[in-house]
Amino acid sequence: MGMTTSTSLSGFIASTPATTIMGNGEPRTYMRIGQTHYTRDGDGTFTQTESTYHDLVLFRGTGNRAADMFRKGDTFIAEGYVHTYQTPSPDGTLEEREEFVARKIGHDTARTPYTVDRTPRTHHTPTTIDPVPANATVDTAISL
Repeated sequence: MGMTTSTSLSGFIASTPATTIMGNGEPRTYMRIGQTHYTRDGDGTFTQTESTYHDLVLFRGTGNRAADMFRKGDTFIAEGYVHTYQTPSPDGTLEEREEFVARKIGHDTARTPYTVDRTPRTHHTPTTIDPVPANATVDTAISL
């Protein structure tokens, strides 16, 4: 069997993570993220260029845990996929947007000092939804 791979994204958390409850009752965590970019100079050094900013979303328990673990300024690495969708713009035309839907997320070990807690986690069945964070709000729009 071959190696399974997926799309990854790294960057920094640019906004406080916010959790809402979708119309189907499931939690959705949103955060604005940034990516720092560099260009390689002729002498082999690198020059930082303008950062770009993007939307990142997580669902269910993964989103709840991320909302508890991540703060603005943290660096991360995530695995997931890019979701492209259309939304009305202020002038009434449809605008194409994209967001990164993270299935997995963790702190960037190259930039984040931490300790590992190897205490076994409580087993979750596939139908279990983790408790929603106390600061969650209800979002009546239905998303993914």
